[in-house]
Amino acid sequence: MDDVKIGEILLPGDEATQNRREAQVRRRFWPTLRKAARYVPFSRDLVAAFYCAIDPKTPARAKGVLLAALGYFVLPIDVIPDFLVVAGFTDDVAVLAAALKMISAHITDEHYQAAELALADQPDIAASAQAQSR
Repeated sequence: MDDVKIGEILLPGDEATQNRREAQVRRRFWPTLRKAARYVPFSRDLVAAFYCAIDPKTPARAKGVLLAALGYFVLPIDVIPDFLVVAGFTDDVAVLAAALKMISAHITDEHYQAAELALADQPDIAASAQAQSR
């Protein structure tokens, strides 16, 4: 996946676009993460990014980039369809990694704490994430 395509995916969009993406992400994030956790080597960062994206204190541009990346992650149709399991999440991982690199300064300790609590409540996701980090 080339940088131009990732750049297009990560466009923050206007307020209406961000609101639509946020609704999609809130609805589909956890079910998608459950399916993808073993293929995403940074699940803790991804969950922290989710909390950053829905935090009203996050600046609009950072929120827009995160919602674009998370929206791409949760949509079932993308460059490489996710039903192809291992290969299907590689483009999602590339987009998410680029977004995390772009806005990492906006993901706070509070977001990471929320991520750790959420992962503690989702043992199936946490186990997959731990297995991936080994």
